[in-house]
Amino acid sequence: MSNENFIIESKDVHLYYGTNEALKGVSLNFKPKEITALIGPSGCGKSTFLRTLNRMNDLIPNVTITGSVMFENKDIYSPKMDTVELRKKVGMVFQQPNPFPFSIYENVAYGLKIAGMKDKAKMDAIVEESLKKAAVWEDVKDKLHKSALSLSGGQQQRVCIARVLAIEPSVILLDEPTSALDPGSSAKIENMLLELKKEYTLIIVTHNMQQASRISDNTAFFLDGRLIEYGKTRQIFTSPKEKETEDYISGRFG
Repeated sequence: MSNENFIIESKDVHLYYGTNEALKGVSLNFKPKEITALIGPSGCGKSTFLRTLNRMNDLIPNVTITGSVMFENKDIYSPKMDTVELRKKVGMVFQQPNPFPFSIYENVAYGLKIAGMKDKAKMDAIVEESLKKAAVWEDVKDKLHKSALSLSGGQQQRVCIARVLAIEPSVILLDEPTSALDPGSSAKIENMLLELKKEYTLIIVTHNMQQASRISDNTAFFLDGRLIEYGKTRQIFTSPKEKETEDYISGRFG
């Protein structure tokens, strides 16, 4: 084990859907309060890998995972690991905004209520703070009790991010969080992520190379279930070490 301070360490992760090997021995570590982009062509394993970091693949039948994933020095695949607690600490934002069909306020307060919070003033404060961090407070502060489904796609996605922030995660996993959004909404989310990095570790799957180069500190390039190259984003984009990385970034395939 190196002396570096990593919040998540994954080692030799293999994942099989039935007999199909989707991840082929991925080892990748994440430092706190950095943005790491996972890039690569469709079907290369980047979203599958992202979901191994908070055990979302447990919800898919017939999945086998080997190797280890440590979060804050605890083995997340240990039988002792409480997956509910894990997913609070390692939150997830999906490609399609998925607000619950109730009010904006209830969406953000959802995790707090499940956790048994009864203090209304405290809940109000956390809801407001989370919506502010998600850069959507100004849009919604006068309609907190309206349905979240009445918002635009970009606003819905930011409410979903606020819902994750409300339960105080350490890490936020984002699976192509802007791919369903227009450029203006995407830019707002990118700016927000750069702010959130001051407090949280962010791991983002993106198809958008410009996005990866704009916002991430580190970039990992996946191809065919393997991690081909990992490094500082600038280095990956300007002087990749592997030919496959260079071919992908220069648009020769993918």
